[in-house]
Amino acid sequence: MLNLAAAKAFHAREGHLTVPRKHVESVEPHDGSGGARSDADGPQVVDVKLGMVLDNIRKRADKLPEERRAELDALGMRWKTAKRATT
Repeated sequence: MLNLAAAKAFHAREGHLTVPRKHVESVEPHDGSGGARSDADGPQVVDVKLGMVLDNIRKRADKLPEERRAELDALGMRWKTAKRATT
């Protein structure tokens, strides 16, 4: 769920889900009750390597549950990567 939260945060800010491969998205994990987790110093922040996560999801798209695929489709997930020209 943390990866999906990172994708939603990126999409809300950028308006798309075309994430560079090396992009890292910082998100606050939730405790399951709707509240953010925190410790004595305040809310935790977790870095998600979102570009790499989405690239790996694309490679395993056929094994992805329909519910997760639908959530990513709603964010405009690009399922196929563009091939780079080699010259």
